Amino acid sequence: MKLTDILTQLCESRGTSGDEGAPIKTAIELSGLPGRRDTLGNGIVFLGDPHAKEQILLDAHMDQVGLIVTGIDEEGFLHIDRCGGADRRVLPGCPVTVFGKDLLFGVIGNLPPHLSDGKSDAVPAITKMTVDLGLPSEKVKSLVTPGDRVIPQYQPQKLLKNRFASAALDNRAGAAILIRCIHLLKEEPLSCGISILFSTREEIGGQGAVTGAFGLSPTRAICVDVSFGDQPGVREEVSLPLGKGVMIGVAPVLDRSMYQKLASLAEKRNIPYKWDVMGGDTGTNSDAIATTQSGVHTALLSVPLRYMHTACEVVDTDDLENAAQLMAAYLREVK
Repeated sequence: MKLTDILTQLCESRGTSGDEGAPIKTAIELSGLPGRRDTLGNGIVFLGDPHAKEQILLDAHMDQVGLIVTGIDEEGFLHIDRCGGADRRVLPGCPVTVFGKDLLFGVIGNLPPHLSDGKSDAVPAITKMTVDLGLPSEKVKSLVTPGDRVIPQYQPQKLLKNRFASAALDNRAGAAILIRCIHLLKEEPLSCGISILFSTREEIGGQGAVTGAFGLSPTRAICVDVSFGDQPGVREEVSLPLGKGVMIGVAPVLDRSMYQKLASLAEKRNIPYKWDVMGGDTGTNSDAIATTQSGVHTALLSVPLRYMHTACEVVDTDDLENAAQLMAAYLREVK
């Protein structure tokens, strides 16, 4: 299966933090392996030798940023707040889907610039924004309940060459890498056990990775996420041009021997890469996984992504393929 097909199916399965059931079901099906769900809704599949000394955890979070309904006023407008780190700058005037009793089309309201008293460039707080469903209050209250989720409308789209655009690529791109890695390895004899964790709630604190890693008790782990792609306004030292390879994480919480081994394998196999250096935590699930139980040797692989936390993120599928190939090469050498 092509990576674009995997990405399309993953991104078409909507799921915000705490409500990731649809994309996790899709990920398990695409893996081609038997799967299960744990208490916090993480999806888990297994590959390799369950009795091996080395048990490797591969993680990618499945939640996407979105919004949550906090109330309904007497005019029928929905009041909302963040569910994850949605970028409020791109929300006014945005068409959205409200996941109520039915799927409902709505629009996030926007004050016309003519009436803004010279403050047309100011972006209101999300808690000051409302969703207009175009329905009377009684009808809205019969279809929508506080706690229902709201996601900007989008359509996954293949761009020129190997570029791919969609919401939720943070971090369905990581899930696609894990699925591609499974496809590369599942017919091979392996000297380790591999637990693949499609984790929940990363965008609101990483609780799925905390409990998932604790329950699986790995000896090592590789977390897969996205980092910053090149675009106007992004510094070269913290980004990588799309199509130029994999970003290998370097941070105090990450295991030096693992990231050095990944770099060595990348050089040996002519896989382009760049160090992704962080002086504190990584802002990914690897922070929680590395400190679960008595500690887990943990590495972080990322792919560059443009326009993070918007409804039109962009990646290059060559980078995803390189990340999957590098991860598979590492797992083949675990003895």
